[in-house]
Amino acid sequence: MFSRRNRRPTSPELAAAWECLDGGDVPGALRELRQVPSAPLGQVAVVVGRAAGAAGFDDLQKAATALAAQPDRVGPLYDYGYACVERGVSYLAIPALREAVRLAPDSAGLLRELVSAYEREGLHREAADALLAREPGLADWPDRYLLVFNAVLAGDLEAARLHHGRLGAPDDDMWLGARDRQDRVLERAAAAGAVSPLDRVDLRGWQYVMGGTVLGTLSPFGFDAGMTGRYAWIQDSPEQCLNGLLRLRSLLDAAEVRPRSVSLLPDRGSRILGLAAAEVLGLVAEPFEEGREDTVVIAYDLDDTARADGGEEVVGQLFHRAPGQVLHEHASCWTDPPAVAADSVTFLHQSVVAPWGERLLPGADGVVETGEPDARPEAEIAAEIVTADPEPDGGDGRTPPDPVDVLTDFVAGVRGTWLRGDRARLQSSGPVGSSRFV
Repeated sequence: MFSRRNRRPTSPELAAAWECLDGGDVPGALRELRQVPSAPLGQVAVVVGRAAGAAGFDDLQKAATALAAQPDRVGPLYDYGYACVERGVSYLAIPALREAVRLAPDSAGLLRELVSAYEREGLHREAADALLAREPGLADWPDRYLLVFNAVLAGDLEAARLHHGRLGAPDDDMWLGARDRQDRVLERAAAAGAVSPLDRVDLRGWQYVMGGTVLGTLSPFGFDAGMTGRYAWIQDSPEQCLNGLLRLRSLLDAAEVRPRSVSLLPDRGSRILGLAAAEVLGLVAEPFEEGREDTVVIAYDLDDTARADGGEEVVGQLFHRAPGQVLHEHASCWTDPPAVAADSVTFLHQSVVAPWGERLLPGADGVVETGEPDARPEAEIAAEIVTADPEPDGGDGRTPPDPVDVLTDFVAGVRGTWLRGDRARLQSSGPVGSSRFV
C-alpha cells in the first residue's frame, strides 16, 4: 500500500500533494487533495496526517493516523471525518463519512455529520439526497428540518414544501427559532416566485429567498462565464457607491418604508457611506444606537464593521431588528458572509477594495502599484460620493439588463415578506453558483 520510504503513498493521484509537503507547502498540499476525491482513503489519510502534523493540528493528525491503519472501520472513519470538519477541510471529510454511512446505514449521528460536511462545502443537493435515501426513518428535528433546509439551498422548492408540511412541532424549544426562520424562507419563496423565475441564474430572487436580502445590482462582468451576477474581485468607486445609494432610495420607496434617520456604524467606511446616504435620502445622520426604530443602518462592509473597535458587539446588536429598521450593506462578501444578513445589499463580492482604500494604480513605468489610502476627512469623501456620476458601468454587455424598475418591481412584489424576523447569517451561496478564487 505504501512505499517504505517516509510511508509515501503509492497512488499517483497523491504525488503532487506529497511533493508540496516535501517543500513545506501545506496549503498547496490541501489544494491538491481537493482535486483527488477518489483516491484510496487510507493513502489520503497518510497525506492529511503529515499535513496536520506540519500545521500543529494534533487531533487531525491522530485521527488520520488511525484511519490510515484501519481505513475500513466505522470508528476511525467517523473520527477522521469529524476532525476534518472541525479543522475547516470538510471536503476531505466527505469520502470518509460517506463510507462510514455505507457501513453503518442506521446511524443517525453518522448521517448528520455527513450532511454537515456537505453543507459546509455548499453541496446541498448531495446533503438532501443523503437524507432522502433514509427518509422513512428520519426524525423531524433535526433530520427532516435539515432535509427542507438543504432542499431550498439546492433550489428544490417542491421537495422543500413537501417535507416542510410533514414537520411536526419541535419537542425542544431550541428548534423554535429554526422553525420560524424556515417558515419565513418558504413564505419569501412564495412571494419571490410570483415575480421572479427562481431559476439557476436568478441571483436576486434566491438571495431574497435564502436570507431576506434585496440585492440592488448585478455585476456587469462575466455573467455567462461563471459569475452570474457576483464579483470575484472589485475595485470600488464613488460612482458605484452613489449608484447603490440611489437604488436603496428606490427600494425604500417601492417597499413603502419611510425611515426618519440614517444610523452610522463605528468603522470609517460605514461612516463615510452613511454620511453620503443621509444626503441622498434627505435624512439626519446620527451614531448607531441599539433598538432605534425607523432608521436605515448603513454599512460599507459588515466584516469591516466587525473589525472596528467595539464593532463586533454592534454587529451582534443587529441580529434582532427594531421596528422600521433597515440594514443596508454596500459590499457584501458572498464566500465568507458577515455575521448577520443585511436587508439590502448593493453588490456581492469575494474581495473588494474600497474607494478610500489602498487601490491598485498604474505606475510611471506602467507597472501596477498599490497606492496610499485616502486620508481625507470622512465628510469630504462622502461629499465626493454624492456628486459622483451614478451611471453604472456597462460591463461586457453580457449581463441581463437590470434597470432600476426591474428592482422596484421585484421589491413591490415581495414587500409583504420583507423586514421580518431576525437577521440570521447566510452561510451558503445557494442554487446560483459563481466562480471563486480557491
